Amino acid sequence: MELLTLSLAILFIILATVRFKMNPVLSLTLAAIFSGLMLGLDSAKIVSTIGEGFGKTLSGIGLVIAFGTIIGAFLEKTGSTKVLANSILSLIGLKRSPLALNLAGFVVSIPVFCDSGFVILSSLNKALSKKSGLPVMVFAIALATGLYSAHVFVPPTPGPLAAAAVLDADLGMVMILGLATAIPVSLAGYFWARYIGKSLKEQKKEVIAKEEESTKVPNIRPIMAFLPLLVPVVLIALKSIADYPTHPFGEGIAFKILGFIGSPIVALLIGVFFSFPLAKGVESKVRNEWVASALKQAGAIVLITGAGGAFGAILRTMDIASVFDISAASGTTGLLICFAIAAVLKTAQGSSTVSIITTAAIVAPLLGTFGLESLTDKALSVLAVGAGAMTVSHINDSYFWVVSQFSNMDMKTALRGHTIATFFQGLTGIAVILLLHAML
Repeated sequence: MELLTLSLAILFIILATVRFKMNPVLSLTLAAIFSGLMLGLDSAKIVSTIGEGFGKTLSGIGLVIAFGTIIGAFLEKTGSTKVLANSILSLIGLKRSPLALNLAGFVVSIPVFCDSGFVILSSLNKALSKKSGLPVMVFAIALATGLYSAHVFVPPTPGPLAAAAVLDADLGMVMILGLATAIPVSLAGYFWARYIGKSLKEQKKEVIAKEEESTKVPNIRPIMAFLPLLVPVVLIALKSIADYPTHPFGEGIAFKILGFIGSPIVALLIGVFFSFPLAKGVESKVRNEWVASALKQAGAIVLITGAGGAFGAILRTMDIASVFDISAASGTTGLLICFAIAAVLKTAQGSSTVSIITTAAIVAPLLGTFGLESLTDKALSVLAVGAGAMTVSHINDSYFWVVSQFSNMDMKTALRGHTIATFFQGLTGIAVILLLHAML
């Protein structure tokens, strides 16, 4: 009955999302109710478990998602994302411009959704192609894969944030190991772009979608554009280091200060205030509209995350380990199972974020069985889910269409260039994660 319940719940989530276009908040909540009924829980227990799972998941992550979305909105609306990209281009040079664009996409996608980032930066593709003499498809795929790598591995992107909350992982550890994983994953996309890009042809047609214009704010210095990103990342990483069992910063005043300002909520709030100077000269009414729009976007993500936590709470009432007979599974096997479930869900229904949240809910009760209980192991479990959730991006993924339409690719070209790239990126990701697990 437990195996049947889990199978039917996953099938329902996929069908509801793909076939009936149901919002994930509704599909995950209905799956939680259905699972509770199938498992024989009484109505009061189902309701209380869903409420507790929803609240516990969001208690430490709701404001973090909101603040991260505000930072992304200000970087996007002020044109700071292009300042970041051009800074990296000038640093690496025109000869290696595809690599520079790949890394620029990687940096931009930490606070900004990858599809928004591609819309903003895709105008650089043709300009750099003309200057360098390289085919425009090389730049399109290099940018797309750079953006995609940070999207599933590096907080404050919502997917990894949500998975860290569901799996009770240390956010600083997820961030440090996420960067270590995402960089080679991004480079895998770059190498594929250099290999395949020269054989792909651009369609000669009008781009279907049009780029939304950002508010032009003059004289944004690169250091100003980087600070809203760097400050929270550094603060959270320092707190994670300070909390390490050896206490490298001691246990005195420095430890307490880092514990406060390095907590994700406070660190991201500080990042928000570093993003405000980017909008100098913009009317306060417009800035407030940016904040309101960001919070509206964050609200949808927060609700999906909470619904995933509610679904996971119901699943924790069953003994999933005995269902799959994996009592003797190793940590390596556990990480591969996390990867495989996320990859199946991603390929079936298209959304990386939904795949990450659903998979995290499913595997949360299994981490103890796998022996993945340390801070490092939980962080690697989050990343294994993320690696699966990027394998693969194809026709049911909105990002696939953003990349293809803004790059004048027909479907066959996009499948050869973008989809196969995400397949190699996913495999690279899980390979790096398994290596880190063996080393750490």
